[in-house]
Amino acid sequence: MRKIISLICLLLPILTYADTLDIRENAPDRHVVVKGDTLWDISAKFFKDPWKWQQIWGLNKDTIKDPHWIYPGDVVMLDRATGTLRIGDAPQPAVVSESTAIVPPEEIVKLSPRAREVPSERNSIPVIPLSAIGPFLTKPLVVEDTDLSSAPTIVGTYEHRELLSTNDVAYVKNMPSNKGAQWQIYRPGKTFIDPDTEEVLGHEVNYLGDAVVEKFAPVSELRITKATFEIGKGDHFALPTEVFPNNFEPHAPSTKIAATVISIYGGIDQASQNTIITLNKGKRDGLENGHVLALYQKGEVLKSGRMFRRTNVALPDVRYGLVFVFRTFHKVSYALVLQTRLPVQLLDTALTP
Repeated sequence: MRKIISLICLLLPILTYADTLDIRENAPDRHVVVKGDTLWDISAKFFKDPWKWQQIWGLNKDTIKDPHWIYPGDVVMLDRATGTLRIGDAPQPAVVSESTAIVPPEEIVKLSPRAREVPSERNSIPVIPLSAIGPFLTKPLVVEDTDLSSAPTIVGTYEHRELLSTNDVAYVKNMPSNKGAQWQIYRPGKTFIDPDTEEVLGHEVNYLGDAVVEKFAPVSELRITKATFEIGKGDHFALPTEVFPNNFEPHAPSTKIAATVISIYGGIDQASQNTIITLNKGKRDGLENGHVLALYQKGEVLKSGRMFRRTNVALPDVRYGLVFVFRTFHKVSYALVLQTRLPVQLLDTALTP
């Protein structure tokens, strides 16, 4: 028993240190929230590990109940004693009592009762820039082979038109009558293939518009209510995407995740900050919305030389950024690049930080 107690005492400082947040050397004492700020950006101003949400915002303390309810004009204060952030009060003009001091009339601040305006939750600042991920939250993006083969499909058009737009009529096969009348239209695009196993992970699709069923039948009749691109025969339908929350809870996965960057949205070869990337891991692998992963670039291999090295030497992989997983599918996930000091490249790895 004495040995066990001694071991616990020995490990306790190590465990405490592992849980300690690293405050940036140039961290300010306070920050006044402005429109356009995100909770991630604010956390990163003060700490090196902005994803350690529970500790950064002191959620287990009385300093702040919910970091999502922060608004422009609030003052975020760094409590260096506890290593957490709290909401302080903006400096107010001094009020001088006429009974205790004689001051010029123009310097007297007179207060009167008035209604206090409390901002709504809708005006609170988001965790990450929602403008960057908004289109990815409300549209079908990835479908699997089984879903693609059974999806309702346009087989004909009114007056044999080649291309359809808003208010045009389409004739659709395989349209179920028990899933509602509102549908989204998409066209299959890039196929995601796992670089390690060569498994087909799904098909990225392009959102084309919305439609409503006017008549259910073996060949149903639909009317296009919104067309963002031209629609035609062979295009598919999916149910409207579920509504996602505006805020996410950043947190590291509880298990070891090792994912690979298999695509950069827009068909480019390199990604920068606020770019969307696709990972070859999804819900089946334990990824969740809000997970934060660290980006790594494969270490350089130093070739053997006659004078100094007889064999090649592989340098360690280089950690260079962080990504925020915001939408997961069964086999793949979309993530937003939030921090990077190098260009994100295809086949870079994303690991549990």
